[in-house]
Amino acid sequence: MSAVMNARFVTVPSEKSQATVNRLVDLAANGLVPMYDEQTRLFCHKLNGEGGGLVREGLSPRYTAITLLGLHRLVQSGGHSPIEIEPVLEALLSDTDWIDNIGDLGLVVWLCAQLAPERLESLDKRLDVRKALQCYPDALKGQTMELAWFLTGLCYWGLARPELLADLEVAASDVYSRLKSNQGKHGIFGHASRKGSLAGRTRGWIGSFADQVYPIYAMALFSRTYRDPEAEARALQCGRAICEAQGDKGQWWWHYDSSTGHVIDGYPVFSVHQHAMAPMTLFALGEATGHDFSRWIYRGLEWINGKNELQFDMENSAAKLVWRSIFRSSMRLRLYLSAALDHTGSDSTESGNSLKVLFECRPYELGWLLYAFAGRVARAGSPVRSESAIDIPHAVVR
Repeated sequence: MSAVMNARFVTVPSEKSQATVNRLVDLAANGLVPMYDEQTRLFCHKLNGEGGGLVREGLSPRYTAITLLGLHRLVQSGGHSPIEIEPVLEALLSDTDWIDNIGDLGLVVWLCAQLAPERLESLDKRLDVRKALQCYPDALKGQTMELAWFLTGLCYWGLARPELLADLEVAASDVYSRLKSNQGKHGIFGHASRKGSLAGRTRGWIGSFADQVYPIYAMALFSRTYRDPEAEARALQCGRAICEAQGDKGQWWWHYDSSTGHVIDGYPVFSVHQHAMAPMTLFALGEATGHDFSRWIYRGLEWINGKNELQFDMENSAAKLVWRSIFRSSMRLRLYLSAALDHTGSDSTESGNSLKVLFECRPYELGWLLYAFAGRVARAGSPVRSESAIDIPHAVVR
């Protein structure tokens, strides 16, 4: 384990970057208000802006859970949530029939551990959390993102209830072992186990950006929770790999080949990767390892405000959102999928003529933005805070 495990990892951004962080955190908090449905006390699936206006579509318990994590981080850091958190949490937990995969179960355990640890015991009795690996199809298929969310939830459960750390270590170690088997020799994770389903055997080696960042976060947390140097090393290997693959405009590319470590195809480039998922993960990895990833974090953030392929500002201050992505045409996507399945790969570069902006925004994107940056806002009369990216009370780390 790194000698700096218990040291707070501090990144000092430039004045311009700090101003961007302050502005985006304020935008995210206010932008969640029109995404919230007061009747159901859930957040929507997305706001669609393709027609010029903004239309709220669908409801998403998963996105609601992620959004609550972000709003909680905002309140923890001294900010104000424009939406009362407790009624939303109550609505989400009152009927858990929507949880039909191990990923959502992991998110809910993660959420309860941070917002309402007193509810973990009843949640376990209702959903039999410790036996989940044998119950859910995505667990049996060894799906990377979902396993990472579940591992994160188990670790936070143990940290919230220190007397259960040893008891939960068996389950957490099992999930960690399954995640390890999805990681290639160059550090990149595939999407799923290649030993299970037909889809896993034929396409499991293709990993999305989500399949990289969530296991990095989970393994960094597991390494600090259970003092596991191998988990730290694996998280660091993947973190370095995605940083080395970062585009010349700070893009976090979309699909990777876990067998070679190469980018298969870059598009779409999602704003949430730039302003939220990469930062929250690399801040956490920095705290676990003592390495400074601020160069890649803030370079990726600059992509949002016009330093991108289309020189388009993805931030819409009037609507209080960030547009979802820059994507290529469906024809190129079909060609990419054909090339990917043939293992021939595809180029990540793209001319501006074939790229478009996707005019929609989803609440989890703003939720993860708050989770990544709310604790790093410079508030009036106070120095910049440096909240931990992975909430670990040092007293309970064994």
